[in-house]
Amino acid sequence: MIRLVIVDDHPVVRDGLRGMLSAATDFEVVGEAASGDEAVAVVTALSPDVVLMDLRMPGSDGLSAIERLRTHPCRVLVLTTYDTDRDVLPAIKAGATGYLLKDTPRDELQRAIRAAHSGEAVLSPAVATRLLGQVRQPASEALSARELDVLALVAKGSTNRAVAAALFISEATVKTHLLHVYAKLGVSDRAAAVAVAYERGLLRGRGR
Repeated sequence: MIRLVIVDDHPVVRDGLRGMLSAATDFEVVGEAASGDEAVAVVTALSPDVVLMDLRMPGSDGLSAIERLRTHPCRVLVLTTYDTDRDVLPAIKAGATGYLLKDTPRDELQRAIRAAHSGEAVLSPAVATRLLGQVRQPASEALSARELDVLALVAKGSTNRAVAAALFISEATVKTHLLHVYAKLGVSDRAAAVAVAYERGLLRGRGR
């Protein structure tokens, strides 16, 4: 059972998400919050597995809440209407496991929650496309061609199994490549690796 907290300042959105997610047998919505401060308090009290976090809310926003929850074991999955540069990268850098838009279909949202719970990076197609188009400063430490191949597939939302199948290598080899990527980029997870790679222009020309 994946325990969820929904954070959004609009009651109708929270009600809609609660109804949608409660229909799944492996989800349990254990709490709600309408601001960043309230989100931190609710998560601290209830220790959910995954938090669905809106970004722009009156008072304390979702970004500040994500930063304050970095040391909490829960996964934070951003669910918002905004996909601008000033929203996406700061949220991922702050510690969000993924970034989805509110027009995400129900089945995709449910899959994304399960993936986030497993520690997989989750990006909506629109967000991934935006990141693919960004050009940042060059990397200070080069990744190998195969490491870039792996990271490019991860950036598109591929699981380790899918990456292994696409590149004709084992899942263990994929994990090894990712560990090398993390070390070179100075990050500790997939979402952060993707964010830093786009910032540095490492994946330029690899989006299709």
